[in-house]
Amino acid sequence: MIAVFGAAGHTGRFIVAELLYRGFAPLAIGRDSAKMAESGFQKSGVEIRTASIDDPASLDRSLAGAAAVINCAGPFLDTADAVAAAALRARIHYLDVTAEQPSAQATFDRFGDAATKAGVVVIPAMGFYGAFADLLATAAMGNWDSADEIRLGIALDSWHPTQGTRITGQRNTARRLVIDDGKFVPLAQPTPQTFWDFPEPFGRQDVSEIPFSEVPVIARHLRVARLRSYLNNAPLRDLRDSTTPPPIAADETGRSAQTFLVDVVVRNGSRTRRAIAQGRDIYAFTAPLVVEAVERILDGRARGNGALAPGETFDSTDFLRAIVPEYLTFELCAD
Repeated sequence: MIAVFGAAGHTGRFIVAELLYRGFAPLAIGRDSAKMAESGFQKSGVEIRTASIDDPASLDRSLAGAAAVINCAGPFLDTADAVAAAALRARIHYLDVTAEQPSAQATFDRFGDAATKAGVVVIPAMGFYGAFADLLATAAMGNWDSADEIRLGIALDSWHPTQGTRITGQRNTARRLVIDDGKFVPLAQPTPQTFWDFPEPFGRQDVSEIPFSEVPVIARHLRVARLRSYLNNAPLRDLRDSTTPPPIAADETGRSAQTFLVDVVVRNGSRTRRAIAQGRDIYAFTAPLVVEAVERILDGRARGNGALAPGETFDSTDFLRAIVPEYLTFELCAD
């Protein structure tokens, strides 16, 4: 069984569905017994359990029989520590989908040694924000040992945030970090503004420098002197507007009509390499990313154990191509 903590949430439902689609037996875990009872998981034969992050014994009971746990219950600043600790007590693999920089870094720092000793894999930020950019940057970097600069451009045609996204935004007040001279430094204030020439259909977009969990994830294993991450301003306006509604299903799978494009440019001296990927619905897309990771861990295609970044754990190019064309278009190019 693969446990999903926060299974009844928006992203959690996509992850449970993806596990079923791939032939796994999901174990749906939630904090609210009423919400879990109303989830409809039983109709698909999915076992449901409840647990509280404030009750370690309940977490231990909820993970009994699982081979891995995927934590998709934010804010991860509140849940990651408790769920990862329970996973290590059970000696099972832990993955989460945080976009929160402090949470991802704390998971690396707190659980690396214990995960190595337990012989399990711990991967924070195995979602759209975090892992996706790391996999693209690792694929673009290829055989280079280091890079002078990595620039990440994310374009969304809109952003209808979930309630969980809004709660996380209120909870996560830490100063965002970037990389300069190979070290973490605070993001300049006010937020730097520029533009990015994305491939079609986005074209030139006004962007803000908005780093997410990809910064500590990439820094975990890639030697880069400078790292910058940008998001176009249109979805930021949606996010900051309290009247923007949550995602609306546009097909039978529950995916919204939102489209995304991620453009990663890696520079080493005068040479550049680029990875470009396009897809649909950042929340739904997180499901194939994290389930592909679990599948590779369980079938032996993960490298090593401990607290790891996706790009050091998996063959990044092979990983990305595995979810093409069903979920993604993906290309690598060099100038």
